[in-house]
Amino acid sequence: MSFYQQPLLWFLCAAAIPVIIHLLNRRRHKTLAWAAMQFLLKATRESRGKKKLRHILILTARALGIACLATAVARPMIGGLLGWGASKMDTVILILDRSASMETTAENATSPRRELAIDRVRDAMKSLDATRLVLIDSATATPQDVPSPEILAEITNTRATDAAANIPSLLQRAAEFILETQPGKTEIWIASDMQYADWDKDNERWATAIATLQSAPQKPSARVLSIGAPSKTNISLRLLSSYRSADELLLDLEVQRSGDAITPVNLPMTVALNGVKTTESITIPGQVLRFQKRVKLAKNQQEGQGWLSIPGDANPRDNTVYFTYGIAHPVKTLVVSTAGESASYLAAAAAPPGYSGQSSETIAPSQFLTKTAELADFSAIVWAAPLPQEGAAKAITDFINSGGHVLFFPPMENSMLKFQGIQWSPISTAPEGKFLILKDWNHDDGLLRDSLNGEALAGQTFRAIKKQLAEGPVGTSTPLASWDDSTPFLSRIVMERGTAWFFASTPDYTWSNLGDAHLLLPAVQRAVLTGCTRFDAALLAEVNRGEALPRNAEVRTRIDDFGADATSDPTFSAGVYRLGERVIAANIPPTELDPLALQNNELKPLFEGVRYSTFEDTASSTADSEEREIWKLFLGAVLFFLIAEALLCLPKAATSATKPASTQPA
Repeated sequence: MSFYQQPLLWFLCAAAIPVIIHLLNRRRHKTLAWAAMQFLLKATRESRGKKKLRHILILTARALGIACLATAVARPMIGGLLGWGASKMDTVILILDRSASMETTAENATSPRRELAIDRVRDAMKSLDATRLVLIDSATATPQDVPSPEILAEITNTRATDAAANIPSLLQRAAEFILETQPGKTEIWIASDMQYADWDKDNERWATAIATLQSAPQKPSARVLSIGAPSKTNISLRLLSSYRSADELLLDLEVQRSGDAITPVNLPMTVALNGVKTTESITIPGQVLRFQKRVKLAKNQQEGQGWLSIPGDANPRDNTVYFTYGIAHPVKTLVVSTAGESASYLAAAAAPPGYSGQSSETIAPSQFLTKTAELADFSAIVWAAPLPQEGAAKAITDFINSGGHVLFFPPMENSMLKFQGIQWSPISTAPEGKFLILKDWNHDDGLLRDSLNGEALAGQTFRAIKKQLAEGPVGTSTPLASWDDSTPFLSRIVMERGTAWFFASTPDYTWSNLGDAHLLLPAVQRAVLTGCTRFDAALLAEVNRGEALPRNAEVRTRIDDFGADATSDPTFSAGVYRLGERVIAANIPPTELDPLALQNNELKPLFEGVRYSTFEDTASSTADSEEREIWKLFLGAVLFFLIAEALLCLPKAATSATKPASTQPA
């Protein structure tokens, strides 16, 4: 609750007047012992408790009546961000989440969540006379004084962005500002849609921020404005990867629908390539659709850029993705294996006949160190030999960290060597007359995932006689497929930008039928093509992160033709940009497309040691949760207490036992 006339709350002290008068009246009378009174006291002793309770109720009604009258004069209000318990503050620090997800429009609303948050703060500040407002937005993270709440929506640092937010870092910045400037009694208001990734509850900055707030002289408190109104149906478009193969650009895309939509929907998708636009239709059968878009490029074209877009909906900022491309890189795979049947199958899977632009080179393990200088030209490495050591291990590690993929197959001999904590187990053979069966594998992730059209790989036809497990400490690797005895067939270790894969059998018919290509070909090809993306990795970036940030004195210039908002800051907007001699495509961070939200009950451990309150705004417009005056309710309460006091003061009706006997004529 807040008040328009807060100074008039001093009149609440008048509620003590009936109590003071009562105490003074008690001191006016002196007690005198009188023998005859003993009989009267004995007669009334049984009703003394009831009389005392009645007097207390009368006194309480008088005090509450005066208190309600004083409160009504101060013009109390409820609703809005301040809610109940608002008090005078010297400074309000507003942490405004203006990430891409805040541009989602709530159901039955006409404004996005960011604008609703600004409206709530502006209305709440009206009742805080002479309170300083400091803005810290999620994009710049820089404290800025706001001269008047009325211009909050007009400030550049409250406009929409395509960047992500980092709430713990922003809270830490607010805490540092309080220590540096000593702004007096301060509250921190956090306006956010509570997106899980933005709050990052496991971030170590939470502990630092809370400790800093606890060390502040006047112990600032926090209010969390949760803009959690249900959103309209939204469809987002995401670019998973982009790489060039000869005269084609391969774009891996994902379309995601919000809610529990199961009815197929057709959408037009516009593709723009170097200013030339075409439109095609895509069908989304459920909530998520992943597909690959092949864009034909002009022959011998060195570089270019473009975008893909679907119609606008609840959040127009997640309907467009941008891409750019450079010169074509040859798709080369290095096979490290001793000569034999296994090496032949692996080389064929890395560069199948008829796959234009793909090639493989097979070398013996002893020759690997001579090729380390050329590893930058390869997209993947297939290693079917004892695990690399020393110089070879370092070269493999650097290759993976730079975005390459390495597929490790059993060396077909017992070995004690280790790589990244992994060691090959002794060779295990199936019982005579039986096979090792692939029981289960991950259909959504990894090299054995289902195809883009949802068709599963033919894992049920895989048979093995021998296996050699890649073993390591618990948590070292992630199993993605398992044998019928629950031991892993395929495991993965993610290392910075790349991945190491470990198979428990090899394409040699004395070991298994993996060489039949039903599993081997798609698995190797997926690793090879994903490894190709590292050549174009510098061309794709997330807004305000990594490659999207200028280096040294680079000047940022937007070069796509999508038609960006002229008032938007290019630093925090998606698009294709030229930065000096570089050209990059900056897109919305994928975390901004995640609908998962932090729940209010998860805030308590984050704010441990700091007073905080939450205001969950589920309204769809500004007027839905504006503050409302409730002084009439308090006037009604005054009338109630006056009537109650009057009823309690009525004399007790005489009973028939106490009435005088009537005289009868003689």
